Amino acid sequence: MHVDSSTVRAKSGKSYTRHLIRQAYRDEEGKPRQRTIANISKCAPQEIDAIKLALKHKGDLTQLASLKDVTFEQGLSVGAVWTLWSLAQELGLTDALGNDRQGKLALWQVMARIIDQGSRLSAVRLAGSHAACDVLGLESFNEDDLYANLDWLCENQADIEKRLFRRLYPKKKPKLFLYDVTSSYLEGMRNELAAFGYNRDGKRGKKQIVIGLLCDQEGVPLSIEVFEGNTVDTKTFGAQVRKVSERFGAKSVTFVGDRGMIKGPQIDELPEGCHYITAITKPQIQKLIVDGIIQQELFDEDLAEIETDEGIRYVLRRNPIRAAEIADSRRDKLASVAKLVAERNDYLVEQPRARASTVLRVVDEAIAKRKLAGWVKAVASENALSLSQDAEALAEESKLDGCYVIKTDLDKTDADKETVHGRYKDLSQVEWAFRTTKTGHLENRPIHVRLASRTRGHVFVVMLAYRLVQELTRRWQSLDLTVQEGIDQLAGLCATRMILGGEAQCQTLPKPRPELTEILAAAGVELPEALPSKGIKVTTRKKLTKRRTKS
Repeated sequence: MHVDSSTVRAKSGKSYTRHLIRQAYRDEEGKPRQRTIANISKCAPQEIDAIKLALKHKGDLTQLASLKDVTFEQGLSVGAVWTLWSLAQELGLTDALGNDRQGKLALWQVMARIIDQGSRLSAVRLAGSHAACDVLGLESFNEDDLYANLDWLCENQADIEKRLFRRLYPKKKPKLFLYDVTSSYLEGMRNELAAFGYNRDGKRGKKQIVIGLLCDQEGVPLSIEVFEGNTVDTKTFGAQVRKVSERFGAKSVTFVGDRGMIKGPQIDELPEGCHYITAITKPQIQKLIVDGIIQQELFDEDLAEIETDEGIRYVLRRNPIRAAEIADSRRDKLASVAKLVAERNDYLVEQPRARASTVLRVVDEAIAKRKLAGWVKAVASENALSLSQDAEALAEESKLDGCYVIKTDLDKTDADKETVHGRYKDLSQVEWAFRTTKTGHLENRPIHVRLASRTRGHVFVVMLAYRLVQELTRRWQSLDLTVQEGIDQLAGLCATRMILGGEAQCQTLPKPRPELTEILAAAGVELPEALPSKGIKVTTRKKLTKRRTKS
């Protein structure tokens, strides 16, 4: 392989020089031939000279060190950026975001979220040590550009999701969609979407946002939406139905939602031809038993099914493992209350003037908090407390331990009870996505923005990052490492920068060690031999405080 340069003079008298990377070979008859690998005529003269030098000494690049004015130094980290960029191209993420500056900035935010989770400020600093600009073709940027990019992502989210959906389903559209919601608490109080609501994170006194995630039946995220923190689950469902119909163009589909998500009003609003699979709450199960629609005896480890005259099907099951967990939890709660009673009795002995009736209120509050009031009662005598248990009430309360009922309007010819049960259990894939994006690898929190548009843009970045993490998880399944561990190892692969005449000309990549070769092969990624060295410096506007620089 060599660089073929030639100059042609036009009739106007102006001369043109072209530079081609060419390779010599012999055809089937053994005759010498040449093929053109690339046209590098638009490269700078220094870049062309560097390529010529590299090709001339390709057998042993270390010989370049003996040439005058040529030095080598460690370049930027390439392994993680190149792997994620290659995967984003393969999944169609680069096409969906676009090849303009905003699309490239958005892609870097997605990649930075996977490499090292943090704020926009940390994403800029990360680009200073990773070859983000050289791989993505970006010009210099700072944190203000990334904040503005979140606004752009929010504004263009619908179009981006639509392009990704078409890439995933170019012909036949899915017939089943999984949907669930979660909440994410906020450290501050000034986010435009922040509100007090049902906090799934158990953080009292924290405002939150509500996040709804729509996935296909394989658990691949298709769309994510951010609601105000006091939005109830059922109020988020209608938007997903319209999204599937209008944005994705899917008709006659089945929606799978958790208990409390798809209720009567939501079912009534489903378009004609659409169906649902959901679960019902414990009070609803009890009402069905009282009305005689289902019987307690039907709950077993094997699936049972009841169909009403209206065409509503109920799939019943008792999970013995879950039943045992509930019983253990109930015993632990009772033990903690008993311990509290013993402590209060000791207090009454030590403080003769203390009244048992006053201490009783503390124990009653503990019983109510642990939801034991149905079968546990605290009794106060003159100078002591005791606990009494109602065995019959306990037996009645534990009847439905581990029992659940799945409700659907699908016909038996479309899905038998095993299929209905399996599709409902697929919601665990959405729950896994929430764990990964909230407290796992991608760490959606803390949210360092306040504007509604930037909050939505940030959450959208996390969803797109999960698409890549999910795919890497699948490809690295046979390897004994997590995605974070694999990315960390790839981040250690740095380029070697060649300096000619005091200026960086190109970056060559060393041969990866065997462990990295295996990781790259499993990901289906092939590293290039060299990268351009544009010398673009990415710096933040905000600098570290003196306190942090001294620590």
